[in-house]
Amino acid sequence: MPARPPLPLPLLPRRLASTSASAPLPRPTPAAFTVFDRRAKALQRDRAASDVQQSRTVDYLREAVADNLRERVLDIKRRFPRLAVLGSGGSHVARAVDEEGVADEILVGDSSEKALLRDSEFDDEMNSKPVRHHLDEEHLSLSPAFAPNSLDGVISSLGLHWVNDLPGALIQIHQALKPDGVFLGAMFGGDTLFELRTALQLASTERLGGVSPHVSPMTDTRDVGSLLTRAGYTLLTVDLDDITVAYPSMWELVDDLRAMGESNAVFGRPKVLKRDVLVAAGEIYKELHGNEDGTVPATFQIIYMIGWKPAPGQFKPLKRGSAERSMKDVLQE
Repeated sequence: MPARPPLPLPLLPRRLASTSASAPLPRPTPAAFTVFDRRAKALQRDRAASDVQQSRTVDYLREAVADNLRERVLDIKRRFPRLAVLGSGGSHVARAVDEEGVADEILVGDSSEKALLRDSEFDDEMNSKPVRHHLDEEHLSLSPAFAPNSLDGVISSLGLHWVNDLPGALIQIHQALKPDGVFLGAMFGGDTLFELRTALQLASTERLGGVSPHVSPMTDTRDVGSLLTRAGYTLLTVDLDDITVAYPSMWELVDDLRAMGESNAVFGRPKVLKRDVLVAAGEIYKELHGNEDGTVPATFQIIYMIGWKPAPGQFKPLKRGSAERSMKDVLQE
């Protein structure tokens, strides 16, 4: 089980690029189900990225996810004339894609301008210098980077879990893809931080007599396939990966989440969480989930998804029951 990196870490150079004009985020239209405060989330991530050294220290999750997405890109065995990368892990994915030399033009988009431009000093070290776009994942169609039928591939890394209208975002990505274009996504799943969630719920019930939304809700794994299908994708692949990180205590976990810009952004969240509730949560966390060495684990469930935009001549899955050999016979060979 990987341990949380000690603080401080040496500042490692990143081969990341960032050049482009930024535009103000469009004000979202009223929605029937608005769970997340998008403006608060952008401010949280701007504040986190402003401390450059600390924000790079907590990049360990984004780097792990970027490596997994790199493997999936290589498995596709295709070159992308025009590839867009979205989300808080976008810079790491852009670097990984550039290192593999599979894209001619790389576009990077993020709702946090400071996170988008954090590593602009390293832009000249990349082979294909990305063009950065300040945008809102809920309004991708407003960005020139997501013009209809203009992209050969889109990769989203750890950004879609803060989107209120996830089906709408997937549809806009689908519209921006060329026929036979591919979408690869990585987002936090429903079991992410279940240890922290249960500890805070029990502590709130004990101290306050009720439960408040201290940890943001995540998408259930079972919903991802149907969401992709509704958005028009075909040839779907969805799989899970759990990354478990050991922290000295709950307090270091909370500090790292804040430094990542991953603090709670749910509408109706409590403005202040009383210290006695936090102290009780820390004790409950250690009692229920603590490791033998005194550390506490935190689980980050990552949902990986791949979907293709339909095109004439595209490979089609065979009909169920049309196989001429059973999987059992194949595995026994």
